[in-house]
Amino acid sequence: MYVLGFLSSYFLIAGQPRARLMGLYGPRLQGLILHVAIGLMIGARLGYVLFYQFGNFGHYLHNPLEIIAVWHGGMSFHGGLLGGAAAVVFFCRRSGLPILQVADAVIVTVPVGLFFGRVGNFINGELFGRPSTLPWAMVFPEGGPLPRHPSQLYEALLEGVVLFIVLWKLKDLELKPGALVCFFLGGYGALRFFVEFFRQPDEHIGLFWGVFSMGQFLCAAMVLGAALVWILLNARGSGSACENR
Repeated sequence: MYVLGFLSSYFLIAGQPRARLMGLYGPRLQGLILHVAIGLMIGARLGYVLFYQFGNFGHYLHNPLEIIAVWHGGMSFHGGLLGGAAAVVFFCRRSGLPILQVADAVIVTVPVGLFFGRVGNFINGELFGRPSTLPWAMVFPEGGPLPRHPSQLYEALLEGVVLFIVLWKLKDLELKPGALVCFFLGGYGALRFFVEFFRQPDEHIGLFWGVFSMGQFLCAAMVLGAALVWILLNARGSGSACENR
């Protein structure tokens, strides 16, 4: 699923006129995808350790090789996002490319990777939902005898299909560089926050105050981050306009 996601991003980025104008095609685009893949994988695993295993730091200090044991635990999307973002910044600085414009070209393709990832979660029977009596609820091998929400499919539909359609249409509008990044962060954060109410919380963490999951706190931070970046982008635009006058 990771491979399908990266391949899809490669062709979707290459098909954008803005990417070709920046020279982002062929070997240069392949280099970007490689950087993002490495950054995402490292960030996703470190994010899992930091965000979802914060109570087990002692274990990882005494067993540092467990940090890279991806078969023990899993990967964190939020950590992967940070790692991928760092990779984009690093690549752009090395290549002399505009960071925000490149980030916009990349971010509109991310929901496709999310779609494949959630389908993979569903096939693996992992990250399933909470118990439900709805007619489409299903029993997962690792989820006990109770039927549960297929929350992986909810995420595939909302974070994957819906978010991709919205961003793909927005990319053709005249927007400030970085605006698509804001729309992604806010859109994903809001949609994931909603779906988390149907997703089974991590057993070793549970719910904070009996209501909110760790994923929801991270998604709330994404929404706040999107709002902050949007304010900064508009403040910078207003300052530039004043200087031009």
